[in-house]
Amino acid sequence: RYEQREDFAVVTQPFFRNTLVPLDSTSKPDMSFFAADCFHFSVRGYAEMAMALWNNMLEPVGEKQTYNNFTHDRSKLKCPNPEKPFLSTQRNSGLGNSDLSLKKTESSVPYWAVIVTAVAGVLVGSL
Repeated sequence: RYEQREDFAVVTQPFFRNTLVPLDSTSKPDMSFFAADCFHFSVRGYAEMAMALWNNMLEPVGEKQTYNNFTHDRSKLKCPNPEKPFLSTQRNSGLGNSDLSLKKTESSVPYWAVIVTAVAGVLVGSL
């Protein structure tokens, strides 16, 4: 309903859509990304989410990354493009007057995999 407005936009940032639990060098969940309750993110986890959100806001609509790779690498932080120094919206991504399909897309990660991963993380964290 905001597509015709020039002073306001709503843009979905899909950086967490296909994200999996980060693993350590032994292929076990890397608990340094999670708080003591094994549910919330730690400072390191929130930093990764903040970088992924920032990068998503700078990526054009239709070309946004749908995962976070949890590398804790500050060099992956994107800077605004001098030609387009604004947060990307449907309008300034060149899609303002076209019919962008907003239908739900099928996730490549089944919903049950997220549940199994969360339960496994809690079990590993409690051990």
